[in-house]
Amino acid sequence: IRAARRLNPRQARWAIFFTRFRFTLSYRPGSQNVKADALSHLYDTGDGSTEPTPILPASKLVAPVVWEVDSDIERALRAEPAPPQCPAGRRYVPLGVRDKLIRWAHVLPSSGHPGVTRTVGSLRGRYWWPTLAKDVKGYVSSCSVCAQSKAPRHLPRGKLQPLPVPQRPWSHLSIDFLTDLPPSQGNTTVLVIVDRFSKSCRLLPLPGIPTALQTAEALFTHVFRHYGVPEDIVSDRGPQFTSRLWRAFMERLGVSVSLTSGYHPESNGQVERVNQEVGRFLRSYCQDRPGEWALYIPWAEMAQNSLRHSSTNVSPFQCVLGYQPVLAPWHPSQTEAPAVEEWVQRSKETWRAVQDSLRQASGRQKRSADRHRSEAPVFVPGDRVWLSTRNLPLRLPCRKLGPQCVGPFK
Repeated sequence: IRAARRLNPRQARWAIFFTRFRFTLSYRPGSQNVKADALSHLYDTGDGSTEPTPILPASKLVAPVVWEVDSDIERALRAEPAPPQCPAGRRYVPLGVRDKLIRWAHVLPSSGHPGVTRTVGSLRGRYWWPTLAKDVKGYVSSCSVCAQSKAPRHLPRGKLQPLPVPQRPWSHLSIDFLTDLPPSQGNTTVLVIVDRFSKSCRLLPLPGIPTALQTAEALFTHVFRHYGVPEDIVSDRGPQFTSRLWRAFMERLGVSVSLTSGYHPESNGQVERVNQEVGRFLRSYCQDRPGEWALYIPWAEMAQNSLRHSSTNVSPFQCVLGYQPVLAPWHPSQTEAPAVEEWVQRSKETWRAVQDSLRQASGRQKRSADRHRSEAPVFVPGDRVWLSTRNLPLRLPCRKLGPQCVGPFK
């Protein structure tokens, strides 16, 4: 420090500090620095007191810390003494202080809005009253901060409610669009139409997402004129299916329109499942040539309609037309041409068997789904409910720290 030409601010402060002393610096190797000399020892006369003394002097102590809620309990106990069944080591809490104590144990930042079990556990260590667990459960379940901030941990609400089983093929349809496909022969979208009875499908390539009028024309041209006008059509809430033109067209034909709930594609699960199968088919055959998927759409439709369905135990082809197409050519003499009455009777028997299989499959699906769901709450007009923000476009600076629910709404 003495010989340096430039010092940083810290070294300059050291140099100023050392100027008040007169000293000599000498180096001692570590091998010789084994025992401290006399000047390094702490001087002690041995006359000090051995009694422990507090760190804080008595003049700094005002009074011990007492929580306000404990003072309220002491005042309330004068009017309502503790009952004899109060466990030893716990303080009885009178009725007028219980809500305040629960709020104090649940809301404070040192608690952090815990659940029912943890709130009860923190109170039972020191306090007691007969209905402690019940009162805590009622308070925590009605806490608005918990409802808005905590993610739900219960099973999804509502048991599975399957759609009714149709009576004949092509009487109840499900429709949807398969979008975001690469251009192929000028097409980028596929209109998927599924018969909910036979599970038969029609795949119609389109240049883009059509309008309501174009969708209605495609349905009439490729489905209605072959199989007749259906009774009901299930679709999502796309602009094509919520427009006045679509409703007027279906109302004129006598077709009921069933729209799924928002952000709930499970309501139209039949066509969503076919979309997955069509996507798997196109990935299998067009992975290296994505621009040729339009050439494989007829093959995908034929394959989908020729395979046996797990719900009906027959293929859609056999359910609708009464026979199953073979993979290899066959000689006409191997089968006999049935009479018309025999063909009709066989079709009716097939349809009855398909209905029974559909009911059994619906029951299996319901039992399987209900194992992972809880009972739906019962609401009546006028109830106040919380609304999940999962699908709400909230304007928040940080979505991660945003509320899980908003409301409550009537």
